[in-house]
Amino acid sequence: MSLNQTPSSERIHIGIFGKQNAGKSSLINAITGQRAALVSEKKGTTTDPVYKAMELLPLGPVLLMDTPGLDDQGELGKLRAARSREVLEKADLALLVIDGAKGADSLEQQLAEELKKRQTPFLTVYNKCDLGPDAVLSGEPDAVWVSALTGQGIRELKERMAKMIPTRDPRKRLVGDLLAPHDTVVLVVPIDKSAPRGRLILPQQQTIRDILEAGAVSVVVKDTEFKETLKLFKKKPGIVITDSQVFERVNKETPKDILLTSFSILFARYKGSLLQLVQGVRALEELQDGDRILIAEGCTHHRQCEDIGTVKLPRWIREYTGKKPEFEFASGNEFPRDLERYSLIVHCGGCMLTEREMQYRLKTAAEKGIPVTNYGILIACIKGILKRSLEPFPETAFLLNGETM
Repeated sequence: MSLNQTPSSERIHIGIFGKQNAGKSSLINAITGQRAALVSEKKGTTTDPVYKAMELLPLGPVLLMDTPGLDDQGELGKLRAARSREVLEKADLALLVIDGAKGADSLEQQLAEELKKRQTPFLTVYNKCDLGPDAVLSGEPDAVWVSALTGQGIRELKERMAKMIPTRDPRKRLVGDLLAPHDTVVLVVPIDKSAPRGRLILPQQQTIRDILEAGAVSVVVKDTEFKETLKLFKKKPGIVITDSQVFERVNKETPKDILLTSFSILFARYKGSLLQLVQGVRALEELQDGDRILIAEGCTHHRQCEDIGTVKLPRWIREYTGKKPEFEFASGNEFPRDLERYSLIVHCGGCMLTEREMQYRLKTAAEKGIPVTNYGILIACIKGILKRSLEPFPETAFLLNGETM
């Protein structure tokens, strides 16, 4: 990803849903004004969700998500339709595309009800209005009639979409709300075999950007140079933010009068529910031999020999609890539906997920009564520094009073 691009996780996600040959891909091309999606008269041309990041006026940076038809048949078709429904978790706005010549059927009505249940903003879009008056029979009064072929109604559709996009609470920041202008923030970034060559990972990039927007100063340093770097400051830093994997070392080298937390904990607060994730880590104390733990990541990447998710976390959990739980792993879109079999879910920070998708995962776990925590909180707990790592966040004050973490 280019450094001047808005990360996909921060873009408005617009899902295009409907039956085969309703004109979903053609509609994307009409909205974008380019051949962003492959179009064919043959059913089932879109076999997997297709993502297209772009700037779309008047919406700004968006991610358009073209999906396979919900009525795809056969064993493979059912898998494709299931992939389409997975996209529902990501969508900030959904377009339910219906062939205007045929009208809505029960399948499309069911999807509309599901979108309402999920509280996902959506527009019903009747396509192919160019086929003539006979095609325009009926429809919801707030639906939009368009022709992806001629462009009729596309401008109105985009204007309606812009009005429906939910806006992010401007008070919700990664770290900027904790800083005053000219504060100094030290970011501890290990550079090892797993670090991407030539760039910083997304949580580090976004944290630096938020610090700059707060008018504060960021100093980025490797963990091996951190201790000596602190000696160079005439005025102590306001806060130290570290990669969770070196939490223990950085904690020892950071004076107690300097606030300390991790990138992962920042993201727990930014995209998830910090209180839910902190409360979830208590499940460690109740683990028994044979309990199942799901370790979930929002991205997919090449696994290193000392991978944090599949190697280090399981080892640390076994050492801390003295138990022998079983571990299962999920990455990217592969978040299980049947969560009941788990005693604990440990999730990554979720930097590659939208806030809506992260919230959906946490809500699903809460509804099933499954405790969930994240990498940074779990590591801080195991290393005995959770209480300190939560001190920067006023909303956790009642958890810290009189409690050992």
